[in-house]
Amino acid sequence: MKNNINKKGPIGVFDSGVGGLTVFSEIKKLLPDYDYIYLGDNARTPYGNRSFETIYKYTLEAVEYLFDCGCPLIILACNTASSKALKTIQINHLPYLRPDGRVLGIIRPTVEELSTRSKNQSIGILSTLGTVNSKSYNLEIAKINPNIKVFQQACPMWVPLVESGEITGEGAEYFVKKDVNKLLIQNQEIDLILLGCTHYPLLLPLIRKFIPSSISIISQGTIVAKSLKDYLRRHPEIEQLITKKEKVDFLTTDNTDLFNQKATLFYEFPVESQFVVISI
Repeated sequence: MKNNINKKGPIGVFDSGVGGLTVFSEIKKLLPDYDYIYLGDNARTPYGNRSFETIYKYTLEAVEYLFDCGCPLIILACNTASSKALKTIQINHLPYLRPDGRVLGIIRPTVEELSTRSKNQSIGILSTLGTVNSKSYNLEIAKINPNIKVFQQACPMWVPLVESGEITGEGAEYFVKKDVNKLLIQNQEIDLILLGCTHYPLLLPLIRKFIPSSISIISQGTIVAKSLKDYLRRHPEIEQLITKKEKVDFLTTDNTDLFNQKATLFYEFPVESQFVVISI
């Protein structure tokens, strides 16, 4: 590791692929003055169906890489990485990776928002298998309000559908309908559904088609952006370490042309990425 203690740098945003751009887009809109590095591990995406050990290893490699790039603050804009790797990295690795730096996830701020939105105290979550198996949302919601009931449904085909650009048509409709129905049948009191994967907002028109209008649907981008703004306000010692030239670098571990093409689905501006190797 390079010694970056007390040196200024951009905010790092990490995702297993391009889905995190739905979160980063909202962060950039709300906090345009800062510099950013977005890193997508497209060569090894998706993370959702991988083992805990593999997800942890991949996420740690990304965090180490971004700290080497000088990032004083890293956002894991990936539910799977946040649920399976964040806490261990914060406890076991942060003290020597960058003692003055921070690594934050997207589950905690999402849970804080969820806990105030359900009148029936019955929440549905559509997410990857990795996030479902981690039970992170169940555990975090229980800490805030143990009376809230959480019902989860893994949607293993949704990320491949989005990645391939198949967000409409019979195939996408079949899988979305099937998984939504599996969630809704778990409890008739569900009145709030979280799209617990950064890819899923692109399927929102289809998802909405199969969910009653009485049920609210929320995604994470605006929640995470507002939470980050508040975090920087409350932690000036971190905020002062972030450079502010409105510069954004996009990095990918896979083909740059493919990343740039896929990014147009998730991000409203053209993207020119650079290829990097982060694996140890």
